[in-house]
Order: sequence, then C-alpha cells, then structure tokens
Amino acid sequence: MKTKGLVIEAGRTERQYWKDLWNYRELFYFLAWRDILVRYKQTAIGIAWALIRPFLTMVVFTVVFGNLAKLPSDGAPYPILVFSAMLPWQFFANALSECSNSLIANSNLISKVYFPRLIVPSSAVLVSFVDFMISGMILLGLMAWYNFVPDWRILLLPLFILIAFAAAVGSGLWLAALNVEYRDFRYIVPFIVQFGLYISPVGFSSSIVPEEWRLLYSLNPMVGVIDGFRWAILGGNSNIYLPGFLLSMGLVLLLLVSGIWYFRKMERTFADVI
Repeated sequence: MKTKGLVIEAGRTERQYWKDLWNYRELFYFLAWRDILVRYKQTAIGIAWALIRPFLTMVVFTVVFGNLAKLPSDGAPYPILVFSAMLPWQFFANALSECSNSLIANSNLISKVYFPRLIVPSSAVLVSFVDFMISGMILLGLMAWYNFVPDWRILLLPLFILIAFAAAVGSGLWLAALNVEYRDFRYIVPFIVQFGLYISPVGFSSSIVPEEWRLLYSLNPMVGVIDGFRWAILGGNSNIYLPGFLLSMGLVLLLLVSGIWYFRKMERTFADVI
C-alpha cells in the first residue's frame, strides 16, 4: 500500500505562498525582535546610537550647506530642512544595509527549515523602521526648539512613510537576492549608501536643481520620497515638483514589483547557494 509523502516546496502556488506569509507571521516578529536586541547588545549607550548618527549628520550638513554654502532653506530653519530629509534617507539606507546581508546572516535557518524567505528581508526593514521612529524624536525636538508648527499637510505624512517603505522593501529584496548569488554585493552596498547620500537632496533642497535637470534628477527614487516628506513636514515652505515626483513614485513602484518578482524567482535556489 502506497502512502503519500509530504513535499515541502516553497509556495507551490502564489495563493499558498502569500497565505504562508500570514501563517508564519510569528517568525516575522521573532526575527525582527531578535535583530533589534542584537543590534545594540553590549553597547555602552544602547539604542541612543539611533539618535546620535542622524543628529551628527544633520549638524554637519547644516554647517556645510546652510552656514558655509548659504543654500536656501525654503523659509524653514535649516536643521529642520535637513532632518526632514534625513529621516527617510536614514531609514532607506539602514534598510538596504540590513536587507542585503539578511539571508546570509540567517543561512542556518534557511537551509534547514521551510518558511517564506520573504520574511527575512522584510523583518530587516522593520528593524530599520524602529530606528526611524526613534530618530523622529529629534525632529520633534527641533520643531519645539524653533517653535515650528507644521500645517495640515503633516496628516499626509503616513502616506509618504508608506512610499518610503515601498522603496526600502523593493531595493532591499533586490540586494538580498543578489548578495546570495554574488557575494561582492557586501562591498557594493556601503558604496551605494554613501554615494546615494550625496546625490539625494538630503543636505539641500531639490529646488536648487536647475529646472531643465529636475526631471532627470528625479530618476533617483529617493528624490520623490524626500520631497514628499518635506512637503508634509514643512508645509507651505516646501513645494513638490509634480512631474519629478510622479516619475520617482513610478520608479518606486517598479522597484517594489520587480524586487518581489526577482526575489521569488531566486528564492528556490537560496538553500542550495547559501
């Protein structure tokens, strides 16, 4: 008499795969919480590092671009202009760094147990979002210091946070999958993060970019994300260049969809390659 064996296959149908994501949600929470604890374990000041790094970067950019270069601040205090961009950028950069190495760091788990691998880089993005929320306290402090009160547009900030999430997840999935296949990416990612900081409008307003170059400049998806944050936080002091914003949002959507597609395509090979 023949008996049916159990075949463990990563999401034999799309419906089963996305259902598995929900069924394994506790693993998602566990991985995220573990990474949060490990990140600041045995550090002298612990989670305060999430405040110190963006604060010092903001100070440097304010001195260089605001005080020395005398770049315009769109009518807002320059530290607030910088930090309203530093928040989404720091979230995006941390997510790239964490996602790119997430599968390698969890190789023992991936090679022995079945679960939707999408959980691993997604939990890494959540860890970066925790840093994002902590860093937001600096922005609140700056607003209180300068007596800066945002207008009604601040209510739309969650929408731009969601867009930043999409950019981080899409890019992170690409790098996570590529890093499994090509270990060179562990060296490329820090360069991407450092280079991206200077070509993104973090230390300055994107309005200083000449009009004829703004659409081309918006090919950087983070331009639209940062401009959206500034529009919501600075209110009437900041305007969105609509054609460039729509182009950036289209690229964010493309990153997210293609990132999921490529990750799913390569997912079946992860256990073998790792």
